[in-house]
Amino acid sequence: MRICLLTGGGYPFRRDALGGWCRTLVDGLDRFDFDLVTVSDREPPGGPVYPLPAHVTSARTVALSRETPRREGRDEHATAAATLLCRGLVLEQDDVFAQGLIGVSALTEGGGPTAAAPLNAVPLADVLAEAWRAGRSGGAGERLPRLSLRDARTAATLLRHAARALAVPMPGVDLVHCVGGTTPLLAALAGRWRTGTPLLLTEARAPVAKLRAHEERLSPAVQTVLRRFRRAVARTGYAEAGLIAPLSEYHHAWALRHGAAPNRLVAVPAGVDPQDFPCAPESRNPPAIIWAGNGSPESGLSDLLAAFAHVAAAVPGTVLHLVGVTPQHEDHCAEQVERTGLGRAVRQHPLPADPHDRYAAGHLVVYVPGPSDPPYRLIEAMMSGRAVVGIDVGPVAETLGESGLVVPERDPSALAAACISLLTAPARRRALADAARRRALAYFTADRVVRVYGALYTDLAGPGPAPSYELALAVPAPRDARPATVRWLTGTGPDPLPAPLPPTLERTP
Repeated sequence: MRICLLTGGGYPFRRDALGGWCRTLVDGLDRFDFDLVTVSDREPPGGPVYPLPAHVTSARTVALSRETPRREGRDEHATAAATLLCRGLVLEQDDVFAQGLIGVSALTEGGGPTAAAPLNAVPLADVLAEAWRAGRSGGAGERLPRLSLRDARTAATLLRHAARALAVPMPGVDLVHCVGGTTPLLAALAGRWRTGTPLLLTEARAPVAKLRAHEERLSPAVQTVLRRFRRAVARTGYAEAGLIAPLSEYHHAWALRHGAAPNRLVAVPAGVDPQDFPCAPESRNPPAIIWAGNGSPESGLSDLLAAFAHVAAAVPGTVLHLVGVTPQHEDHCAEQVERTGLGRAVRQHPLPADPHDRYAAGHLVVYVPGPSDPPYRLIEAMMSGRAVVGIDVGPVAETLGESGLVVPERDPSALAAACISLLTAPARRRALADAARRRALAYFTADRVVRVYGALYTDLAGPGPAPSYELALAVPAPRDARPATVRWLTGTGPDPLPAPLPPTLERTP
């Protein structure tokens, strides 16, 4: 069986939050052949940063060009499709939006001037403004902000660029596995409509949990367009996917609220290899806190540093290690640290090549997720046998359960109090560390992820059952319409998975 693993700008060419998860999946499922495709807004990198096993048939990246060629004439078919897309987006009518998106996708077939940029031959600002007026006069749902001519042009530029993903060619495979994000999902949907290939969708992060940092400067109207477009694409993906595999109950609930069919949802938590993150004894050095993040402005670093100022005053000698700061964010981190006046108490490190060393120097790990980060760093810390203080964002609370402390978002005082309570209570800290390791081994291992996704692939794209004949009975035999994997995962078939994660958690006052 041949699988296309489709991602958004990362694996195998860049190390990002999903890269390790993708590598675990591909390396573990050596009975399948993989074509790796990543869609990016950035220039293609030089080559893969991860070693590729022999069963990877191909690996390529597709960069979406931002060049906008001059529009010549007006394509009536493209305008009709764009009208449906904009009306469905503004009025939040999923079926109308899907019809429009299918029409725009059809423009990318067969080459020609509209293939790579299907909305360039459309007066999209005018079409969007007309749909906006209809939405404001309709009075249904959320009140729309005023859309100026400048706003319409900005939104049209963003939509034109997003539509380029519909032209990304898909390899001839048995199954497309799309991992999160609006851009790769658009490419996956277009490929499905062209070829009918089954689609498996992994919800790695809630698609519209929060606007990106640079988008917060846009006008309210343009922000509304972006949010509604991403929601509409996600709902279309839920309707088209044969199975949807969210990484947590948090993502599962998000998908349900946005129209995913319950019988297509199979929650598969992330996992790491226990051998990569062994449980090492605590260092005898002065108390140390580990924070693993890239150091970007949206990474929560400012709240962490504000909390650490209180920790350093209460527990003298404590050191904060910032692990994984990327080169492009080193200056930002250094500036933030300098403002705190903490000097050598804060140290920056690149991400260690050997994961064994990632958390070994710390007595405590603080997990501050980005706006929609999957909890990989959190699971790594738990598997390493370290007590964790997590910020209550997304799936953090359900992942930690009772094996760590959870504090409110944007509350440096609560974060500091939790850290101080564990640094000054070694017995409690070690008890939580042991509990975190046991929980990670029970629910968040790589072999569990590989085993479940192997079953999902087989369920969606494997060969059908052999022909059989049965006698007509007076009482019809019972039938279960759910996919085989869903029956298997819920314990009605062979080899069921462990019980669902307990919802309990411990919160600091």
